[in-house]
Amino acid sequence: MKRNSIICTLAFAFLSAGSACSFTQQKPADKTEETPDTEQRETPKVYMFKEISPENLVKIYEALGRKATGRVAVKISTGEPGGHNFLQPTLIKDLVQAVKGTIVECNTAYGGRRADTETHRKAAADHGFMAIADVDIMDAEGETELPLTGGRHLSRDIVGSHYPDYDFTIILSHFKGHAMGGFGGAIKNMSIGIASANGKAYIHTAGKVADPGQLWQNLPEQDVFLESMAEAAKAVADHCGNNILYISVANNLSVDCDCDASPEDPAMGDIGILASLDPVALDKACTDLVRDSEDHGKIHLIERIDSRHGMHTLDYAEKLGMGSQRYELVRLD
Repeated sequence: MKRNSIICTLAFAFLSAGSACSFTQQKPADKTEETPDTEQRETPKVYMFKEISPENLVKIYEALGRKATGRVAVKISTGEPGGHNFLQPTLIKDLVQAVKGTIVECNTAYGGRRADTETHRKAAADHGFMAIADVDIMDAEGETELPLTGGRHLSRDIVGSHYPDYDFTIILSHFKGHAMGGFGGAIKNMSIGIASANGKAYIHTAGKVADPGQLWQNLPEQDVFLESMAEAAKAVADHCGNNILYISVANNLSVDCDCDASPEDPAMGDIGILASLDPVALDKACTDLVRDSEDHGKIHLIERIDSRHGMHTLDYAEKLGMGSQRYELVRLD
């Protein structure tokens, strides 16, 4: 097993030991006084293509009806070297070039071969991303802060210093499992993904420290970590306003994240491409489609999501006003 696989496993062991919550399958959040009144709003649409192709990735972007203008950041995971499940350049090339986008990332906080700008750029080049677009490691020259309102744990979001230079953001996510969060989708990609290395440590420790060297000895209870992830995502959403959209590709559905150098092989088949203007609705639709699948291999991914209490991220994001877990699925093929 590679080094950061061991780190991820140890990290979750620490997290679980400190958590007071019970990890059980989560039902959709009931409406409470704390939950925004989604019934007064238009039900968000989640668009879907079952066929995963470069053409359909462009078409689903167009279906959202929100044009990416100005300097466009396309936030993906460049993938830890050794891994192979990340979104392939051949799949995303047409979309990235159609919006004249720059692929953006930040350095990792867990070590590995993307923890500094030089090795991160090499990984991006080796994985083929520099051949299709400019790649910006946004914390290569430092970091900046985005304000956060309404958070319980974080007072701000610490992001790469280049991020405010962009006019529009496309959160282009690979939906899959995750060793700590249960699953990785739009909310994880826009929170931990846009955070600088120090910002990643700040989120993972629920605001205790902003130093990767002190991350693993300062892990909070599991739900507190999940809530911190949602709070950082809210800071990004508030910063962008209407200049953001969300696309997720549910393929190579490993229980492990693209940050893992030796992920488990997928046990279930691909689901499709989904997109929305609502990140909560998009993540909920992806998890619903996993649960509703007739593929028996889904049990492994469902176990990963529920054992990490992953749906709490969406419950809390909904309470923060980031979106709705009630949505209309619009199939395009």
